[in-house]
Amino acid sequence: MTTYTPTFDHQLLERLRGAVRGDIVEPGDQGYDEARRVYNAMHDRRPAIIVRAVDAGDVIATVDFARDQGLALAVRGGSHSVPGYGTCDGGVVLDLALMRGIRVDPDSRTAWVEGGCTWADVNHATHAFGLATTGGVVSTTGVGGLTTGGGMGYLMRRCGLACDNLVSADLVTADGAFLTCTDEQNSDLMWAMRGGGGNFGVVTSFAYRLHPVADVLGGPTFFPLDGDVIRRYRELVDEADYDLGALLVVGLGPPVPFLPERWHGRPLCGVIACWTGPEDEDDRVRERVAALGPVLGRHLERMPYPVINTLFDDLVPAGLYHYWKGTFTHGMSDGAIDAFVEHGGTTPSIQSVTVVYPLDGACRRVGPEETAFSYRDADYSIALSGTFTTRAECEDQKGWVRGFNQALEPHSMEGGYVNFIDGDDQYRVQANYRGNHPRLTALKRRYDPGNLFRLNHNIAP
Repeated sequence: MTTYTPTFDHQLLERLRGAVRGDIVEPGDQGYDEARRVYNAMHDRRPAIIVRAVDAGDVIATVDFARDQGLALAVRGGSHSVPGYGTCDGGVVLDLALMRGIRVDPDSRTAWVEGGCTWADVNHATHAFGLATTGGVVSTTGVGGLTTGGGMGYLMRRCGLACDNLVSADLVTADGAFLTCTDEQNSDLMWAMRGGGGNFGVVTSFAYRLHPVADVLGGPTFFPLDGDVIRRYRELVDEADYDLGALLVVGLGPPVPFLPERWHGRPLCGVIACWTGPEDEDDRVRERVAALGPVLGRHLERMPYPVINTLFDDLVPAGLYHYWKGTFTHGMSDGAIDAFVEHGGTTPSIQSVTVVYPLDGACRRVGPEETAFSYRDADYSIALSGTFTTRAECEDQKGWVRGFNQALEPHSMEGGYVNFIDGDDQYRVQANYRGNHPRLTALKRRYDPGNLFRLNHNIAP
């Protein structure tokens, strides 16, 4: 294990201690190993200090300290960053996990959410009022990384991406300024935060537009891994009301009671449905999904919306080893479907799964230049998630992820969704933002010319 000796001015560190209300954790402190741990266990890094911020003042002080000392600054919300951007060796980790306050105004259908919140926090707070907004599909995911990257989830066909529902954000920039960003105030940064990732500062608070969503018809229906099933899924997405969220998953049968044991660990595909329309149409939705092929097992039931956001939680707890790729596609070609069948059939672990997100409906009501997220003309976003219980297995199976990604390349667009791609994909940053990249670069040069916020899919100034 490598030990990093801090090179910063210890007088300035003491000044930082006096400036923050939260804890500062250093190597050798009790709890250091726990404090430095992140969701993806592939990244076993040792920061010089970890600041556990409790408010915007702590964030400002930490940003100033890291900038003035020339130290790497990793910003951590939910810590789900697959490339491990929420940690670093020898630098500063700014941990927002204690900033979890939420206020909901049911009259204006708005939620103010601090930057350390997870989607479980948001869903719990908003569900009390029969409201929700687009979040992720794992409840422990942080709001910050998901939203600033774009933000895909079950409600996206009806409500748009998470970034489309962002109406305001409080941002600490590289010079330590605290800016409130809306479509009228600091609108250039507001545009950039809707898909531009963590390149422009630390968001201490988000305000989201909410929608009337209480209970949903949700859950998985599993089928044999067969190209005809996936082709019928393609037809389902083309025909279905936008009130139906329908994610395609390809992987190994999970050990759940509603799937016969003989299918546990065997290749299959499934549709995770989330119907937010009228309850009296539930049976029609069940029948339409079941028509995709021979049903091996299903758990498609009425549930509170927050519950559907937890369905993957037990399958992918913190501490597993991840390596991911992601791509966008125009349509779903027969060649792509062949790749799903071939490579999905060799899925190497029960935790590894391929997820396909339809990008139609409300996602298309925003133009490709209206937000930093530019792939409004894509029909699907595909996540190839290789996930394992040991580091050795993850290293050994990276070839499966890369091979699957290469098989999809002839059927894919050039870029990928930044929240689905790993650290060895930095060369794709320009393609990920397409025609918006020059504008993002100019904003980066204006607000972060020293590239303090570089531990991300970096837009270099």
